[in-house]
Amino acid sequence: MTQVTLRAMTTADIPALSRLAGDAFVAKFGHLYSRKDLDAFLDEVLSERAIAADFADPAQVYQLAEGGGALLGFVKIGLKPCRADFARGANVMELKQLYAAAGATGQGIGGKLMDWAMDQFRARGADEVQLSVYAENFGGHRFYERYGFAKVADITFRVGDHIDPEFLFARMLA
Repeated sequence: MTQVTLRAMTTADIPALSRLAGDAFVAKFGHLYSRKDLDAFLDEVLSERAIAADFADPAQVYQLAEGGGALLGFVKIGLKPCRADFARGANVMELKQLYAAAGATGQGIGGKLMDWAMDQFRARGADEVQLSVYAENFGGHRFYERYGFAKVADITFRVGDHIDPEFLFARMLA
């Protein structure tokens, strides 16, 4: 197993991060969408331009996982809630994205990134964390449930013109 280290993202990481995110999304979910919808999503959310804009936003924080000289995954947290209409806490934050490289799943990368994210939420004073997960991503559901998250609402997620059923998961922090 490759030794995994975590580090903060820099602007030099944007091209590699965009490739990893796009490849991981397509490997996991690409079969669900038309080429037009998939391309629109990749451009809008995971392109270098989109990631650069998110990285420049101080309300969004990235952490990278590396090993064996390669980028293996990343997490992006938001310091504001994704769905304020379902907020139960006074200082709600969001787990925005958690990706492992398509060939690197099952190696504990997601867990390391999730542990870092949860530490960040606590350190930044969050009292609740929200995230959204595809309704049929059962492995994702189990992963987040291990961290104390539970479904709080049915929501939707747009990929191009396609609307997916999505679940809003949340967890209160002590």
